Amino acid sequence: MLKPLKPELVHGSRDYYFIKNVISYEIVPVLDIKEAKQAVNVTDMSPMHVQWVKSHPGFGDEIRLAKQFCKASRVYGAESYIRGFSGHVLDILVIHYGGFEQMLKAALKWKDKEVIDPEKYYKNDAMKQLNSSKTESPIIVIDPMMKERNAAAAISYEKLERFREAAKAFLKEPSTEAFKIKNMTKAELKRRAGKDKLFILEAEPASGKEDVVGAKLLKAMEQIRNLLKFHDFIVKEADWEWDKKGKAMFWFIVGADELLPVKMWPGPPLEEKQRVENFKEKYEKTFIEKGRVCTYIKREYIKPEGLVKDVLNDKLLMQKVKKIKILPP
Repeated sequence: MLKPLKPELVHGSRDYYFIKNVISYEIVPVLDIKEAKQAVNVTDMSPMHVQWVKSHPGFGDEIRLAKQFCKASRVYGAESYIRGFSGHVLDILVIHYGGFEQMLKAALKWKDKEVIDPEKYYKNDAMKQLNSSKTESPIIVIDPMMKERNAAAAISYEKLERFREAAKAFLKEPSTEAFKIKNMTKAELKRRAGKDKLFILEAEPASGKEDVVGAKLLKAMEQIRNLLKFHDFIVKEADWEWDKKGKAMFWFIVGADELLPVKMWPGPPLEEKQRVENFKEKYEKTFIEKGRVCTYIKREYIKPEGLVKDVLNDKLLMQKVKKIKILPP
């Protein structure tokens, strides 16, 4: 039946078919089950989730608003390279709070490790009963179909904070602009950077499955950001954008101040006498600071330009991307 459509078999926790046309389709086989405990894979519960949503009529438009808002805010998708809100989670949140705006208002009040339990499976003790591996996300959304599952496990702190910032801005000044998906432009990045230094990089992804390729791109961006921080540069913004088709764009906004040519290098605490002696043998000039032996060492970089240029030749970075280059700002 699918053969004329030339489907692509995609391997995952449950293999599925991808059909690319004017509209792209994913056809995922699932088991016909009546209870969550019969599920072999989480996708087997999808029809049950659809039925749960249908059992709460009247939220269709509110859910669509929530999903479009998250797409425009760049926090939509539970893929490993996005770490945002899945459609499944947004269905649950909108229904639980009674609408799109109600969900945004609630989000501004969420505490760290906020537990959202629409079916009231737990009596304020979810964190004690759930496996610790299920509660690493900033919010915990108990899946209405399976109480042992945190439906929001993929959400990162970074994406939650971005969502909350977008929610706060929208509630303060509602606008249709909040639902428009806009690609990042050089002009906008220049505006954001102001007097700080702006670095824009273009990365050509390696070939492979979308999720794997995306994860490698994310790690490449994080590697550059972390190196800038390691060398004491103030990274005010580090982010990236990828349309899943062509090249990705990384950008970094770094404080404009040039670093001093030397920096303090802390050594072992004074009570560790042998390590202190070793430290003093290694470094000619040392001093005591807050109970530790210290020295001053020459910085490898005092300007971020040199670091960014050098990192493009890093072998570890080139394992994550096919090609990468600096674009003029």
